[in-house]
Amino acid sequence: MRNKKLDQLILELESHVECWKQFNHFLALARSKNFTPDDESQFLEVKSNIAQGLEMLMSQVEGGGSPPREEIHALLTNAPSIRYMSELADNSLRSIENQWHKIFLGWQGILGQLKVKQKELEGRSFWSSVFGKN
Repeated sequence: MRNKKLDQLILELESHVECWKQFNHFLALARSKNFTPDDESQFLEVKSNIAQGLEMLMSQVEGGGSPPREEIHALLTNAPSIRYMSELADNSLRSIENQWHKIFLGWQGILGQLKVKQKELEGRSFWSSVFGKN
């Protein structure tokens, strides 16, 4: 049995996780100090997608198991641009990378939990779901 709402949430979360992967790419550019104005524009676009996706996901993820909104906003605030991050002391940039990693793993954990629910629903037959049996 399929749950279209769950399937859609998983797709949206997978897309959000891809934005987080892109964010990490820009962290690497900051560390290497090798970036272009186009990279800066793309970085702002990724941050925008993360901020918008966050609000959408927070309204749909049950149980509040998602990374705290305040932590995500703090990370986005502490990384206003690639240039800014490239000028940070190494330990400050490392702190941003650690924040990113913690949030990224949080989203991955939720994605895993949703996929478990999806598999459980797929394992049920139509009749067992109608009669409430597993």
